[in-house]
Amino acid sequence: MPINLGDSPNDAAWRLEVREFINENKGVFAATPDDAEGGMFGRMGAIKQWRDKVATKGWIAPSWPKKYGGAEMSVVDQFVMNEEFAEAGVPSNVGGFGVMMIGPTLIEHGNEDQKAEHLSKILRGEVIWCQGYSEPGAGSDLASLQTRGVRDGDDYVVNGQKIWTTGAQFADWMYMLVRTDPDAPKHRGITYLLVDMKSPGVTVRPLTTMANMQSFNEVFFEDVRVPVKNRMGDENRGWYVGTTTLDFERSSIGSAIGVKKQLEGLIRQAKKAGSTASFSSRASVRHEFVDRWVEAEVAKMLSYRVISMQAHGLIPNHEASMCKLFSSELGQKIALLSMHLFGMHGNTRNRASTGYVQAVSSTIAGGTSEVQRGIIATRGLGLPRG
Repeated sequence: MPINLGDSPNDAAWRLEVREFINENKGVFAATPDDAEGGMFGRMGAIKQWRDKVATKGWIAPSWPKKYGGAEMSVVDQFVMNEEFAEAGVPSNVGGFGVMMIGPTLIEHGNEDQKAEHLSKILRGEVIWCQGYSEPGAGSDLASLQTRGVRDGDDYVVNGQKIWTTGAQFADWMYMLVRTDPDAPKHRGITYLLVDMKSPGVTVRPLTTMANMQSFNEVFFEDVRVPVKNRMGDENRGWYVGTTTLDFERSSIGSAIGVKKQLEGLIRQAKKAGSTASFSSRASVRHEFVDRWVEAEVAKMLSYRVISMQAHGLIPNHEASMCKLFSSELGQKIALLSMHLFGMHGNTRNRASTGYVQAVSSTIAGGTSEVQRGIIATRGLGLPRG
């Protein structure tokens, strides 16, 4: 399959349009306050302004069909837009899980009532969604989940626990998988439900990470009643609904460019005179910079491979796992390089140490490195399962 690393005339024109939009509107991020509290609220306000500008262009949900409020872009158009957003350092996924995950799943598997109720609210940013997949005993082996959903008339009664639920403390709705037939093989007997987070019996408990942040949560369900009308797809066939994903997200272009932007920032710091000069001049640190720069280019090429496959109507499988594995582990290497650059000063609570501990979760979220290596080994190299 040929891989074209250059733009076609149409791609080049579209790239220019995206760049012009970014240059005209990225100024919303220039005037946020520097203090910690003011900076946080200023950043939130800037993101809101940016989201409104992206929405005006119809780019909030680039992959959705136009009849549902999307832009109906091709995978290449989406890739170009995401690439330019990442290069400019502006937010690309301003729609969150609603646009990225549950929206496309609703379009593919939801009934007309569900689409009418949820899609327009997602586009307008009126609701926040979270994902209820992982459990304490079912993370990488998701099909082993045990949260139960028992049919009771027009409701399912849900009992169990989810964990590592990103943003659950802010979410209005959760899309989740529950086991409705405990006697079926583990990939069957699972049902996909849409759950109102304000339902009686839902308890959210934030988890504090090593970086002293609370992005993840535990969510407990005690006799939570979920209307049957909130089931997506058939009962006991939720696994196949839950595996629906957006094609262009598999390219990891945002991650690939993001790590390179991190490197560029570290290089600027290394060139500054002062406390870091003695560390950045060490041969070992200089060699690390070279290795990480080469690896950042490799990550970008892996992303190009995925998007080239999609543009030719092929479905990336182990190729997507290669992207995810390489980019997430590279992010951790760059975080370690940041620590090496600052020497013992990297152990104090600054951007280097915070980034280092935050990077730990990157090889767990979205499928662990072990899972990705298993996919590459069996599906890519044809090795037998262990």
